[in-house]
Amino acid sequence: MADDLGFICSCCGRHHAELPMQFSAMAPDVWSETFAGDSASMLSPDQCVIKNEYFFIRGLIEIPVIDSDVAFSRGVRVSLSRDSFARVLDLWEAPGREAEPPCFGWLSTELGLYSPSTANLKTRVHTRPVGQRPFIGLEPTDHPLAVEQRTGVT
Repeated sequence: MADDLGFICSCCGRHHAELPMQFSAMAPDVWSETFAGDSASMLSPDQCVIKNEYFFIRGLIEIPVIDSDVAFSRGVRVSLSRDSFARVLDLWEAPGREAEPPCFGWLSTELGLYSPSTANLKTRVHTRPVGQRPFIGLEPTDHPLAVEQRTGVT
């Protein structure tokens, strides 16, 4: 058997020979398909609203790879306050939006490789230029995911 470290991409369906450097959650953990038919709820590739009460955006937790110029990325969903979500939407297509101060959010994606749970870790959402997903910075705690974001992985 060959030692193929490659993967089949869920987006393009093609085989890539290298290791995957990004995994993504398509929805926050609390999303249910029962919300899909609800006019007060919506799920898009970048935003999510549940019952006009809970608001989420998709961003990237980036983990530096030691001795490399690349990062391993986890596409996650973060819950925002109504006001923060409205501000993010107001600036969604605005040039210069990366100058906006970061806003607070709660990580709403369980990354099963970590213990304790990653659900509800405190984050800062940093908007980037139009066309780029926000950077999700974890609160600098001793949680293994936060430590990896600060120190990197091999």
